[in-house]
Amino acid sequence: MKLFKAFMNTKLHTKILIGLVAGIPVGLLLGPHAEKIEPIGKLFIRLIRMIVVPLVFSSLFVGTASLGDIRKLGRIGLKTIGYYLCTTAIAITIGLILGNLIAPGKSIDESTRERLMSSYQAEAAGKIEIAMDKPGVVETLTRIIPQNPIESLAEANMLQIIFFALLFGIAVTLIPGNKGKPVIEFFDAVSEGMIQMVHLVMKLAPLGVLALIAAVVGKFGMDILLSLLGYSLVVISGLAIHGIFVYSTAVKLFSGMGPIDFFRAIRPAQLIAFSTSSSNATLPVTMECAEKNLGVSDEVSSFVLPLGATINMDGTALYQGVAAVFIAQIYGIPLTFGDQLTIVLMATLASIGAAGVPGIGVITLAMVLDQIGIPLEGIALILGVDRLIDMCRSAVNITGDASAAVIIAAGEGELDRKTAKKESRDR
Repeated sequence: MKLFKAFMNTKLHTKILIGLVAGIPVGLLLGPHAEKIEPIGKLFIRLIRMIVVPLVFSSLFVGTASLGDIRKLGRIGLKTIGYYLCTTAIAITIGLILGNLIAPGKSIDESTRERLMSSYQAEAAGKIEIAMDKPGVVETLTRIIPQNPIESLAEANMLQIIFFALLFGIAVTLIPGNKGKPVIEFFDAVSEGMIQMVHLVMKLAPLGVLALIAAVVGKFGMDILLSLLGYSLVVISGLAIHGIFVYSTAVKLFSGMGPIDFFRAIRPAQLIAFSTSSSNATLPVTMECAEKNLGVSDEVSSFVLPLGATINMDGTALYQGVAAVFIAQIYGIPLTFGDQLTIVLMATLASIGAAGVPGIGVITLAMVLDQIGIPLEGIALILGVDRLIDMCRSAVNITGDASAAVIIAAGEGELDRKTAKKESRDR
Protein backbone atom coordinates (compact mmCIF):
# COMPACT_ATOMS: atom_id res chain seq x y z
CA MET A 1 0.00 0.00 0.00
CA LYS A 2 2.85 2.38 0.83
CA LEU A 3 4.49 1.64 -2.51
CA PHE A 4 1.21 2.31 -4.31
CA LYS A 5 0.77 5.65 -2.52
CA ALA A 6 4.35 6.61 -3.29
CA PHE A 7 3.81 5.72 -6.96
CA MET A 8 0.61 7.80 -7.15
CA ASN A 9 2.41 10.80 -5.64
CA THR A 10 5.32 10.75 -8.11
CA LYS A 11 5.47 13.05 -11.13
CA LEU A 12 3.97 11.94 -14.43
CA HIS A 13 7.24 11.49 -16.32
CA THR A 14 8.53 9.27 -13.49
CA LYS A 15 5.41 7.11 -13.66
CA ILE A 16 5.78 6.77 -17.43
CA LEU A 17 9.45 5.83 -17.05
CA ILE A 18 8.53 3.19 -14.45
CA GLY A 19 5.93 1.79 -16.86
CA LEU A 20 8.47 1.74 -19.69
CA VAL A 21 11.12 -0.08 -17.61
CA ALA A 22 8.57 -2.50 -16.12
CA GLY A 23 7.38 -3.42 -19.62
CA ILE A 24 10.74 -5.10 -20.39
CA PRO A 25 10.58 -7.89 -17.75
CA VAL A 26 6.84 -8.29 -18.35
CA GLY A 27 7.50 -8.79 -22.06
CA LEU A 28 10.34 -11.25 -21.39
CA LEU A 29 8.16 -13.18 -18.94
CA LEU A 30 5.11 -13.40 -21.21
CA GLY A 31 6.99 -13.84 -24.49
CA PRO A 32 4.65 -14.00 -27.52
CA HIS A 33 1.68 -14.00 -25.11
CA ALA A 34 2.48 -10.33 -24.36
CA GLU A 35 0.35 -9.45 -27.39
CA LYS A 36 -2.70 -10.20 -25.20
CA ILE A 37 -2.07 -7.04 -23.16
CA GLU A 38 -1.16 -4.94 -26.21
CA PRO A 39 -4.80 -3.75 -26.63
CA ILE A 40 -4.34 -1.71 -23.44
CA GLY A 41 -1.53 0.22 -25.15
CA LYS A 42 -3.54 0.58 -28.35
CA LEU A 43 -6.45 1.94 -26.33
CA PHE A 44 -4.16 4.60 -24.87
CA ILE A 45 -2.87 5.57 -28.34
CA ARG A 46 -6.42 5.85 -29.69
CA LEU A 47 -7.40 8.12 -26.82
CA ILE A 48 -4.46 10.41 -27.53
CA ARG A 49 -5.11 10.44 -31.28
CA MET A 50 -8.75 11.27 -30.60
CA ILE A 51 -7.60 14.61 -29.24
CA VAL A 52 -5.10 15.49 -31.97
CA VAL A 53 -7.36 16.83 -34.76
CA PRO A 54 -9.61 19.12 -32.66
CA LEU A 55 -6.60 20.33 -30.65
CA VAL A 56 -4.48 21.11 -33.72
CA PHE A 57 -7.27 22.88 -35.58
CA SER A 58 -8.55 24.94 -32.64
CA SER A 59 -5.14 25.92 -31.25
CA LEU A 60 -3.67 26.72 -34.66
CA PHE A 61 -6.69 28.80 -35.64
CA VAL A 62 -6.65 30.72 -32.34
CA GLY A 63 -2.90 31.23 -32.56
CA THR A 64 -3.13 32.60 -36.10
CA ALA A 65 -6.16 34.81 -35.41
CA SER A 66 -4.56 36.14 -32.22
CA LEU A 67 -1.37 37.28 -33.99
CA GLY A 68 -3.28 40.04 -35.74
CA ASP A 69 -0.34 40.57 -38.12
CA ILE A 70 -0.04 38.56 -41.31
CA ARG A 71 3.58 39.65 -41.74
CA LYS A 72 4.45 38.16 -38.34
CA LEU A 73 2.80 34.89 -39.35
CA GLY A 74 4.82 34.82 -42.56
CA ARG A 75 8.02 35.53 -40.66
CA ILE A 76 7.36 32.71 -38.16
CA GLY A 77 6.43 30.36 -41.00
CA LEU A 78 9.64 30.99 -42.94
CA LYS A 79 11.80 30.61 -39.83
CA THR A 80 10.08 27.36 -38.90
CA ILE A 81 10.30 25.73 -42.31
CA GLY A 82 13.91 26.91 -42.73
CA TYR A 83 14.91 25.40 -39.39
CA TYR A 84 13.16 22.12 -40.13
CA LEU A 85 14.79 21.75 -43.55
CA CYS A 86 18.27 22.54 -42.18
CA THR A 87 18.09 20.08 -39.28
CA THR A 88 16.65 17.37 -41.54
CA ALA A 89 19.55 17.77 -43.99
CA ILE A 90 22.04 17.65 -41.08
CA ALA A 91 20.39 14.47 -39.75
CA ILE A 92 20.64 12.68 -43.11
CA THR A 93 24.27 13.76 -43.47
CA ILE A 94 25.10 12.31 -40.03
CA GLY A 95 23.43 9.05 -41.05
CA LEU A 96 25.37 8.84 -44.31
CA ILE A 97 28.71 9.61 -42.63
CA LEU A 98 28.21 6.93 -39.96
CA GLY A 99 26.95 4.42 -42.51
CA ASN A 100 30.02 4.92 -44.70
CA LEU A 101 32.54 4.98 -41.85
CA ILE A 102 31.29 1.95 -39.93
CA ALA A 103 29.87 0.04 -42.94
CA PRO A 104 27.52 -2.28 -40.99
CA GLY A 105 26.27 -3.93 -44.20
CA LYS A 106 29.65 -5.53 -44.90
CA SER A 107 29.41 -7.68 -41.76
CA ILE A 108 26.22 -9.47 -42.90
CA ASP A 109 26.99 -12.86 -44.47
CA GLU A 110 25.01 -14.50 -47.27
CA SER A 111 23.17 -16.98 -45.03
CA THR A 112 21.95 -14.24 -42.68
CA ARG A 113 20.84 -12.16 -45.65
CA GLU A 114 18.82 -15.05 -47.07
CA ARG A 115 17.21 -15.75 -43.69
CA LEU A 116 16.20 -12.13 -43.21
CA MET A 117 14.82 -11.91 -46.75
CA SER A 118 12.71 -15.03 -46.36
CA SER A 119 11.36 -13.94 -42.95
CA TYR A 120 10.23 -10.45 -43.94
CA GLN A 121 9.73 -10.61 -47.72
CA ALA A 122 5.92 -10.56 -47.55
CA GLU A 123 5.84 -7.63 -45.12
CA ALA A 124 8.34 -5.72 -47.26
CA ALA A 125 6.20 -6.26 -50.36
CA GLY A 126 3.24 -4.62 -48.61
CA LYS A 127 5.33 -1.59 -47.61
CA ILE A 128 6.73 -1.25 -51.14
CA GLU A 129 3.24 -1.34 -52.66
CA ILE A 130 2.10 1.48 -50.36
CA ALA A 131 5.21 3.53 -51.19
CA MET A 132 4.75 3.17 -54.94
CA ASP A 133 1.13 4.34 -54.64
CA LYS A 134 2.09 7.51 -52.74
CA PRO A 135 1.92 10.76 -54.73
CA GLY A 136 5.08 12.59 -55.76
CA VAL A 137 6.41 15.74 -54.12
CA VAL A 138 4.62 18.14 -56.50
CA GLU A 139 1.32 16.32 -56.11
CA THR A 140 1.76 16.23 -52.32
CA LEU A 141 2.26 20.02 -52.26
CA THR A 142 -0.81 20.48 -54.49
CA ARG A 143 -2.92 18.33 -52.18
CA ILE A 144 -2.16 20.63 -49.25
CA ILE A 145 -5.20 22.65 -50.34
CA PRO A 146 -8.28 20.66 -49.25
CA GLN A 147 -11.29 20.32 -51.53
CA ASN A 148 -13.47 19.60 -48.52
CA PRO A 149 -12.15 20.75 -45.10
CA ILE A 150 -14.67 18.58 -43.26
CA GLU A 151 -13.35 15.52 -45.09
CA SER A 152 -9.79 16.56 -44.19
CA LEU A 153 -10.76 16.74 -40.52
CA ALA A 154 -12.48 13.35 -40.68
CA GLU A 155 -9.47 11.72 -42.35
CA ALA A 156 -6.94 13.50 -40.07
CA ASN A 157 -5.04 14.87 -43.08
CA MET A 158 -2.71 17.08 -41.07
CA LEU A 159 -1.24 19.17 -43.89
CA GLN A 160 -4.70 20.09 -45.16
CA ILE A 161 -5.95 20.80 -41.63
CA ILE A 162 -2.99 23.09 -40.98
CA PHE A 163 -3.51 24.94 -44.27
CA PHE A 164 -7.23 25.49 -43.66
CA ALA A 165 -6.75 26.53 -40.01
CA LEU A 166 -4.09 29.09 -41.04
CA LEU A 167 -6.20 30.50 -43.86
CA PHE A 168 -9.31 30.63 -41.68
CA GLY A 169 -7.37 32.38 -38.90
CA ILE A 170 -6.01 34.96 -41.34
CA ALA A 171 -9.50 35.56 -42.75
CA VAL A 172 -10.95 36.16 -39.27
CA THR A 173 -8.25 38.74 -38.49
CA LEU A 174 -9.35 40.67 -41.59
CA ILE A 175 -12.97 40.98 -40.39
CA PRO A 176 -13.57 44.62 -39.37
CA GLY A 177 -14.50 45.46 -35.80
CA ASN A 178 -14.92 42.72 -33.24
CA LYS A 179 -17.19 40.50 -35.32
CA GLY A 180 -14.63 37.70 -35.35
CA LYS A 181 -14.14 37.73 -31.57
CA PRO A 182 -16.92 35.20 -30.75
CA VAL A 183 -15.40 32.70 -33.19
CA ILE A 184 -11.96 33.10 -31.62
CA GLU A 185 -13.38 32.72 -28.11
CA PHE A 186 -15.27 29.58 -29.12
CA PHE A 187 -12.23 27.82 -30.55
CA ASP A 188 -10.12 29.06 -27.64
CA ALA A 189 -12.54 27.26 -25.31
CA VAL A 190 -12.32 24.14 -27.52
CA SER A 191 -8.53 24.27 -27.30
CA GLU A 192 -8.62 24.56 -23.50
CA GLY A 193 -11.09 21.68 -23.35
CA MET A 194 -8.74 19.49 -25.38
CA ILE A 195 -5.85 20.34 -23.03
CA GLN A 196 -7.95 19.23 -20.05
CA MET A 197 -8.76 16.03 -21.93
CA VAL A 198 -5.02 15.45 -22.38
CA HIS A 199 -4.62 15.63 -18.59
CA LEU A 200 -7.31 12.97 -18.15
CA VAL A 201 -5.92 10.62 -20.82
CA MET A 202 -2.34 10.94 -19.54
CA LYS A 203 -3.41 9.32 -16.26
CA LEU A 204 -3.46 6.07 -18.28
CA ALA A 205 -0.02 6.68 -19.79
CA PRO A 206 2.06 4.49 -17.41
CA LEU A 207 -0.19 1.45 -17.97
CA GLY A 208 -0.43 2.08 -21.72
CA VAL A 209 3.34 2.44 -22.04
CA LEU A 210 3.92 -0.77 -20.05
CA ALA A 211 1.60 -2.72 -22.37
CA LEU A 212 3.19 -1.32 -25.54
CA ILE A 213 6.77 -2.02 -24.44
CA ALA A 214 5.89 -5.50 -23.17
CA ALA A 215 4.32 -6.36 -26.54
CA VAL A 216 7.42 -5.19 -28.43
CA VAL A 217 9.81 -7.10 -26.15
CA GLY A 218 7.62 -10.21 -26.29
CA LYS A 219 7.62 -10.26 -30.09
CA PHE A 220 11.34 -9.50 -30.50
CA GLY A 221 13.49 -12.40 -31.57
CA MET A 222 17.02 -12.26 -30.14
CA ASP A 223 18.42 -13.95 -33.25
CA ILE A 224 17.12 -11.14 -35.45
CA LEU A 225 18.41 -8.52 -33.01
CA LEU A 226 21.90 -10.02 -32.96
CA SER A 227 21.96 -10.35 -36.76
CA LEU A 228 21.23 -6.66 -37.14
CA LEU A 229 23.07 -5.44 -34.04
CA GLY A 230 25.68 -3.46 -36.01
CA TYR A 231 23.06 -1.72 -38.14
CA SER A 232 20.88 -0.96 -35.10
CA LEU A 233 23.79 0.51 -33.13
CA VAL A 234 24.79 2.76 -36.05
CA VAL A 235 21.24 4.14 -36.37
CA ILE A 236 20.80 4.61 -32.61
CA SER A 237 24.24 6.24 -32.30
CA GLY A 238 23.38 8.67 -35.09
CA LEU A 239 20.05 9.49 -33.46
CA ALA A 240 21.83 10.11 -30.14
CA ILE A 241 24.39 12.41 -31.77
CA HIS A 242 21.72 14.41 -33.57
CA GLY A 243 19.25 14.43 -30.68
CA ILE A 244 21.75 15.45 -28.02
CA PHE A 245 24.44 17.54 -29.72
CA VAL A 246 22.69 19.18 -32.67
CA TYR A 247 19.58 20.22 -30.75
CA SER A 248 21.53 21.22 -27.63
CA THR A 249 23.77 23.47 -29.72
CA ALA A 250 20.84 24.99 -31.59
CA VAL A 251 18.77 25.65 -28.46
CA LYS A 252 21.71 27.17 -26.57
CA LEU A 253 22.92 29.23 -29.52
CA PHE A 254 19.59 30.64 -30.69
CA SER A 255 17.55 30.84 -27.49
CA GLY A 256 20.10 30.88 -24.65
CA MET A 257 18.27 28.06 -22.86
CA GLY A 258 20.45 25.46 -21.15
CA PRO A 259 20.29 22.01 -22.79
CA ILE A 260 19.65 20.30 -19.43
CA ASP A 261 16.65 22.54 -18.76
CA PHE A 262 15.37 21.84 -22.27
CA PHE A 263 15.63 18.05 -22.05
CA ARG A 264 14.16 17.93 -18.56
CA ALA A 265 11.13 19.89 -19.69
CA ILE A 266 10.28 17.60 -22.61
CA ARG A 267 10.83 14.23 -20.90
CA PRO A 268 7.11 13.32 -20.79
CA ALA A 269 6.77 13.92 -24.54
CA GLN A 270 9.95 11.95 -25.33
CA LEU A 271 8.76 8.97 -23.29
CA ILE A 272 5.34 8.95 -24.96
CA ALA A 273 6.94 9.27 -28.41
CA PHE A 274 9.33 6.42 -27.63
CA SER A 275 6.59 4.08 -26.45
CA THR A 276 3.98 4.91 -29.13
CA SER A 277 6.37 5.43 -32.09
CA SER A 278 4.11 8.25 -33.27
CA SER A 279 4.77 11.98 -33.54
CA ASN A 280 1.08 12.71 -34.10
CA ALA A 281 -0.06 10.71 -31.09
CA THR A 282 2.49 12.59 -28.97
CA LEU A 283 1.52 16.04 -30.28
CA PRO A 284 -0.88 17.02 -27.44
CA VAL A 285 1.78 16.13 -24.87
CA THR A 286 4.50 17.94 -26.82
CA MET A 287 2.37 21.08 -26.97
CA GLU A 288 1.71 20.99 -23.24
CA CYS A 289 5.42 20.49 -22.47
CA ALA A 290 6.33 23.41 -24.74
CA GLU A 291 3.78 25.79 -23.22
CA LYS A 292 3.78 24.75 -19.56
CA ASN A 293 7.37 23.56 -19.10
CA LEU A 294 9.42 25.49 -21.65
CA GLY A 295 7.50 28.78 -21.59
CA VAL A 296 6.71 28.87 -25.32
CA SER A 297 3.72 31.09 -26.13
CA ASP A 298 0.46 29.48 -27.25
CA GLU A 299 0.68 31.28 -30.61
CA VAL A 300 4.12 29.88 -31.46
CA SER A 301 3.46 26.42 -30.04
CA SER A 302 0.17 26.00 -31.90
CA PHE A 303 1.85 26.83 -35.22
CA VAL A 304 5.32 25.29 -34.96
CA LEU A 305 4.49 21.95 -33.32
CA PRO A 306 1.59 20.73 -35.53
CA LEU A 307 3.67 21.68 -38.57
CA GLY A 308 6.66 19.82 -37.13
CA ALA A 309 4.65 16.68 -36.39
CA THR A 310 3.71 16.65 -40.08
CA ILE A 311 6.85 17.66 -41.98
CA ASN A 312 9.78 17.54 -39.54
CA MET A 313 11.09 13.98 -39.34
CA ASP A 314 14.79 14.31 -38.48
CA GLY A 315 15.01 10.91 -36.82
CA THR A 316 13.29 9.25 -39.74
CA ALA A 317 15.53 11.05 -42.24
CA LEU A 318 18.71 9.97 -40.41
CA TYR A 319 17.50 6.38 -40.35
CA GLN A 320 16.86 6.51 -44.09
CA GLY A 321 20.44 7.62 -44.71
CA VAL A 322 21.90 4.72 -42.70
CA ALA A 323 19.41 2.19 -44.10
CA ALA A 324 20.11 3.15 -47.72
CA VAL A 325 23.87 2.74 -47.24
CA PHE A 326 23.39 -0.50 -45.26
CA ILE A 327 21.20 -2.15 -47.94
CA ALA A 328 23.53 -0.99 -50.72
CA GLN A 329 26.52 -2.51 -48.88
CA ILE A 330 24.74 -5.85 -48.47
CA TYR A 331 23.99 -5.97 -52.21
CA GLY A 332 27.51 -4.78 -53.05
CA ILE A 333 26.23 -1.65 -54.79
CA PRO A 334 28.69 1.28 -54.61
CA LEU A 335 27.12 4.65 -53.91
CA THR A 336 28.72 7.62 -55.63
CA PHE A 337 28.86 11.10 -54.13
CA GLY A 338 26.01 12.04 -56.47
CA ASP A 339 23.93 9.10 -55.21
CA GLN A 340 24.43 10.23 -51.64
CA LEU A 341 23.46 13.79 -52.49
CA THR A 342 20.31 12.32 -54.04
CA ILE A 343 19.62 10.51 -50.77
CA VAL A 344 19.92 13.80 -48.86
CA LEU A 345 17.56 15.57 -51.27
CA MET A 346 15.02 12.74 -51.57
CA ALA A 347 14.91 11.93 -47.85
CA THR A 348 14.37 15.62 -47.06
CA LEU A 349 11.54 15.91 -49.57
CA ALA A 350 10.04 12.55 -48.58
CA SER A 351 9.69 13.79 -45.00
CA ILE A 352 7.28 16.52 -46.16
CA GLY A 353 3.77 15.24 -45.71
CA ALA A 354 4.89 11.95 -44.15
CA ALA A 355 2.29 11.09 -41.53
CA GLY A 356 3.62 10.96 -37.97
CA VAL A 357 2.46 7.38 -37.45
CA PRO A 358 4.33 4.14 -36.61
CA GLY A 359 6.31 2.61 -39.49
CA ILE A 360 5.98 5.48 -41.97
CA GLY A 361 9.79 5.66 -42.26
CA VAL A 362 9.92 2.31 -44.08
CA ILE A 363 7.46 3.55 -46.69
CA THR A 364 9.36 6.77 -47.35
CA LEU A 365 12.61 4.73 -47.41
CA ALA A 366 11.22 2.77 -50.36
CA MET A 367 10.75 6.05 -52.23
CA VAL A 368 14.38 6.99 -51.54
CA LEU A 369 15.78 3.60 -52.60
CA ASP A 370 13.77 3.70 -55.81
CA GLN A 371 15.49 6.95 -56.83
CA ILE A 372 19.04 5.57 -56.51
CA GLY A 373 18.46 2.13 -58.02
CA ILE A 374 18.75 -0.03 -54.90
CA PRO A 375 16.48 -3.13 -54.93
CA LEU A 376 13.38 -2.31 -52.90
CA GLU A 377 13.23 -5.91 -51.68
CA GLY A 378 16.23 -5.01 -49.50
CA ILE A 379 13.78 -3.38 -47.09
CA ALA A 380 13.07 -6.90 -45.82
CA LEU A 381 16.61 -6.96 -44.43
CA ILE A 382 15.87 -4.29 -41.81
CA LEU A 383 12.23 -4.91 -40.89
CA GLY A 384 13.20 -7.22 -38.02
CA VAL A 385 14.36 -4.32 -35.85
CA ASP A 386 12.30 -1.53 -37.39
CA ARG A 387 9.90 -1.29 -34.44
CA LEU A 388 12.75 -0.71 -31.98
CA ILE A 389 14.40 1.87 -34.23
CA ASP A 390 11.02 3.51 -34.92
CA MET A 391 10.65 4.14 -31.19
CA CYS A 392 14.05 5.85 -31.03
CA ARG A 393 13.56 7.98 -34.15
CA SER A 394 10.08 9.12 -33.00
CA ALA A 395 11.63 10.45 -29.78
CA VAL A 396 14.18 12.38 -31.86
CA ASN A 397 11.43 13.70 -34.16
CA ILE A 398 9.47 15.34 -31.35
CA THR A 399 12.67 16.64 -29.73
CA GLY A 400 13.39 18.49 -32.98
CA ASP A 401 9.87 19.94 -32.97
CA ALA A 402 10.26 21.17 -29.39
CA SER A 403 13.66 22.72 -30.13
CA ALA A 404 12.14 24.62 -33.04
CA ALA A 405 9.33 25.93 -30.82
CA VAL A 406 11.85 27.23 -28.26
CA ILE A 407 14.07 28.86 -30.90
CA ILE A 408 11.21 30.49 -32.81
CA ALA A 409 9.60 31.72 -29.58
CA ALA A 410 12.91 33.20 -28.41
CA GLY A 411 13.39 34.97 -31.75
CA GLU A 412 9.90 36.47 -31.51
CA GLY A 413 10.29 37.50 -27.87
CA GLU A 414 7.59 35.01 -26.84
CA LEU A 415 9.61 32.67 -24.63
CA ASP A 416 8.91 32.92 -20.89
CA ARG A 417 12.30 31.98 -19.46
CA LYS A 418 10.98 32.13 -15.89
CA THR A 419 8.57 29.28 -16.65
CA ALA A 420 11.38 27.11 -18.01
CA LYS A 421 13.64 27.84 -15.04
CA LYS A 422 10.84 27.17 -12.53
CA GLU A 423 9.99 23.87 -14.24
CA SER A 424 13.66 22.86 -14.15
CA ARG A 425 13.84 23.53 -10.41
CA ASP A 426 10.60 21.63 -9.76
CA ARG A 427 11.91 18.58 -11.57
